[in-house]
Amino acid sequence: MDETIAVQIAVLKDAPIIELQNKYRELFGANETPCDNKVYILRMVAYKLQEIKYGGLSDEAKSKLEGLTMRYDPINNKALRPQVTSIGQDVKALPFLRDKRLPIPGTVITKKYKGQLIRVRVLEKGFEHDNTFYKSLSAIATKITGAHWNGYNFFGV
Repeated sequence: MDETIAVQIAVLKDAPIIELQNKYRELFGANETPCDNKVYILRMVAYKLQEIKYGGLSDEAKSKLEGLTMRYDPINNKALRPQVTSIGQDVKALPFLRDKRLPIPGTVITKKYKGQLIRVRVLEKGFEHDNTFYKSLSAIATKITGAHWNGYNFFGV
């Protein structure tokens, strides 16, 4: 990386959020910044400075990245959760399809609740918490809190 860009980034690292947001607006030609997260905006500005100096990704690289994301993205994992079309309409739920909000099987969902760390392992057809099988996140949330909760909301999934 060019020393002048490295120096600019180092200076911006210690800059207040307002200054970072102004730099973001200047570089991206935006009226607003996407958020108030200093680290995120710093990364966006640093990338843009380097992109201006050295050029961005080629169209071929962008296309390849998009293909890899579609195939291997662990959050939205389209490969494990295919879109099903029936009679020209997208099918939202079938018994054999996993809920698209859930991470892939094997993922451990963690949540801190009243000073206790809760760990839930996502299984192919259900969840495991404290060596007990549950059919839903809501059942686990209810067991932990003693009150009915939407499992997705409780665990922030």
